[in-house]
Amino acid sequence: MNDYKDWLQAELQETLDEDIELEMEDAALSAEIRRIYRSHHPDQMDRKRYFQELLRLQSELIRLQDWVSHNNERVVVLFEGRDSAGKGGAIKRITQRLNPRVARVVALPAPSDREKTQWYFQRYVPHLPAGGEIVLFDRSWYNRAGVERVMGFASEDQVEQFFQDVPEFERMLVRSGIRLVKYWFSITDEEQQMRFQMRIHDPLKQWKLSPMDLQSRVRWEAYTKAKEDMFERTNIPEAPWYIVPGNDKKRARLNCIDHLLGLIPYGDVDHEQITLPDRVFNPDYEREVVPRELYVPQKY
Repeated sequence: MNDYKDWLQAELQETLDEDIELEMEDAALSAEIRRIYRSHHPDQMDRKRYFQELLRLQSELIRLQDWVSHNNERVVVLFEGRDSAGKGGAIKRITQRLNPRVARVVALPAPSDREKTQWYFQRYVPHLPAGGEIVLFDRSWYNRAGVERVMGFASEDQVEQFFQDVPEFERMLVRSGIRLVKYWFSITDEEQQMRFQMRIHDPLKQWKLSPMDLQSRVRWEAYTKAKEDMFERTNIPEAPWYIVPGNDKKRARLNCIDHLLGLIPYGDVDHEQITLPDRVFNPDYEREVVPRELYVPQKY
């Protein structure tokens, strides 16, 4: 237990700058916007406790990764929800310390003209995991039940066909041995409006505001109806939906990671003890002088 506490303290000290950099999402905001945001979130989680819990959960994610890799397991996690609900932040914290060869993120662009003529699920199938892999979809085939339906990119016949097909498609995935988890990140109307305003005034985040995002404000109620219909038609026992309340970003991330870990029966994997081999020295070797112009300028 003491070894774990020592490791946790060392990790907290060593990675604090990196984690604070990730956390300072309002770094470019004016003091007034920060004040307004904090006034609407008076019960914010203590930063030190948040980082302690995040590091503890991330260490468990590494155990999960090792177990998945060792046992050739296949895991798919879908992240859906309102625009600015915190999906991306949760995905970043899940993958932050994992091996990108094991855990990868899929965020597909809008379908091409060719892809629009394919079987709807066809563009997603190549991204499904092989043995020993975890795939996190930052939005998924549920685009058809959400943005495509609300924005009129899919006809009602196409949407109905999707609802008829998706339960069996997901049952096929589960029957094949894939562990499928579906998360919906939920925020209130007021919280989304505030986050959009913050993005508008933050030059580091303005790229996150697309025309589709702005339309999601106009069509809030249409998205709500589409979400309710989606839950009713696609919440199946083999692949149920799990809702993550997202108004508090930090708690949403921790709760999501903790819940994900609880769904998968991972365990410890035996590893061979690693020893650092001695460096081989060749007395006849002379290192070549590298031209100065090849070096990156040392400005800092």
